[in-house]
Amino acid sequence: MRAKVVAVIGLCVAGAGPLASRDAEDPSLTRIQQILSARRMVDLTHAFEPGIPHWPGFPDEKRETIYSYEKGKGSMGAGFFSEVYTHVGQWGTHVDPPAHFSKGLRTVDQIELKEMILPLVVIDVHEEVAKDPDYTLKLERVKKWETKHGPIPAGAFVAMRTDWSKRWPETKAMENKDAQGVAHYPGWSKETLTYLYIERKITASGHETTDTDPGIATSKGDYSLEAYLLGTNHYQIELLTNLDQCPESGAVVIVSFPKPKAGSGFPARVFAILPD
Repeated sequence: MRAKVVAVIGLCVAGAGPLASRDAEDPSLTRIQQILSARRMVDLTHAFEPGIPHWPGFPDEKRETIYSYEKGKGSMGAGFFSEVYTHVGQWGTHVDPPAHFSKGLRTVDQIELKEMILPLVVIDVHEEVAKDPDYTLKLERVKKWETKHGPIPAGAFVAMRTDWSKRWPETKAMENKDAQGVAHYPGWSKETLTYLYIERKITASGHETTDTDPGIATSKGDYSLEAYLLGTNHYQIELLTNLDQCPESGAVVIVSFPKPKAGSGFPARVFAILPD
């Protein structure tokens, strides 16, 4: 069903064609692939490396070249290029599975494939955040989005655009701490998360900051919103980027990541397929 939805979206924006009517009724997988590959795609993922912004309680990434093209440059040998990466699961643009905060709920490997291709909803609050870095996404703002675009579809991926990712890769700019060490960056609100996950039945959500909760909360050790979200047995994506290149509605998002057994999180590759 979701594959057909994606195909119909693509056909609607692709314009006229001799097979468009027939394909809209029952598109083949080949036709769906042709439609999607012809669309513009936007990478919503930061490249990760040692030194990037991350939750302060985590260690930095370490890399070791164990094989190099040339002799003497790899710790184990030569002839090809291979590295060992050592980093926490919550590194760079990453997936937080429910088990990250809720014991007994789903781990990374238990997230189903059908949860990885979704309608993309972008709620653009970057102007509000520019005026108030402590901004939290209120329900009235979500309702305003729905007045313009219609009800948020069940199964959607809802991303909050704040343009906070434009501060990347400067850690101090991302944390935005004041003289007292309190961080000031935007976050979600409980009423909004409840509405999206319980009433609108979305599949997942994402944001550009390191946390679900706003900085003034995390500075006090308050991660109650992240705990609530993951406690609904849904996943989230943190540290998204390039949401300013996506429309507020009409796009499709592909969310992919490796499959560590019983994994607590992992770097993700996320991209949007645009309607035009």
